[in-house]
Amino acid sequence: MTDNPNVKRRGRIADYIPLIQAADGLTLGQVCSLSALEPTTVQNWIKRGYVPHPVAKKYHERHLARILLIAQLRESMPIDRVGELLSYINGDADDESDDIITEEALYDLFLDIAEKLERSFPKPDGVEEVVRSVLKDAAIDAGSRDKLTHALCVMAFTHMANIFKEQADSLFNERK
Repeated sequence: MTDNPNVKRRGRIADYIPLIQAADGLTLGQVCSLSALEPTTVQNWIKRGYVPHPVAKKYHERHLARILLIAQLRESMPIDRVGELLSYINGDADDESDDIITEEALYDLFLDIAEKLERSFPKPDGVEEVVRSVLKDAAIDAGSRDKLTHALCVMAFTHMANIFKEQADSLFNERK
């Protein structure tokens, strides 16, 4: 996936299929364990129509893919927008007949794109290199230089995140 130790490893849906099939579906507790979400969060997403209702209290590949995708997207996008975006792609969460793509395939495509972007995105040491080059002639005492470099790296990544968020907001608003 990526050599960046700061990037979380995300499993493919295929990685979870043996567990799901062995138990004929996952319990809410198992889904929460795999997704690091609280049960009330998952239940709220079901109630709001973001996630399909479980079948006989069991969650299958489709459910897990949708939950994992929402969990990733909600870190930088309001949850109502995440739900709206997923509905834009696959309509009603409980109705598979209006889906453009399976939830599992959508999640895996998202991971493919994320992995490619992570490989091409500047590494933290690359950003630090830029910061150090800008600071090289600044009149900063040696004891404070590392602290300032660290803070400016945080600011640089925040700036880049804001640019990407603005682009995402613009694309979201341009949906057809």
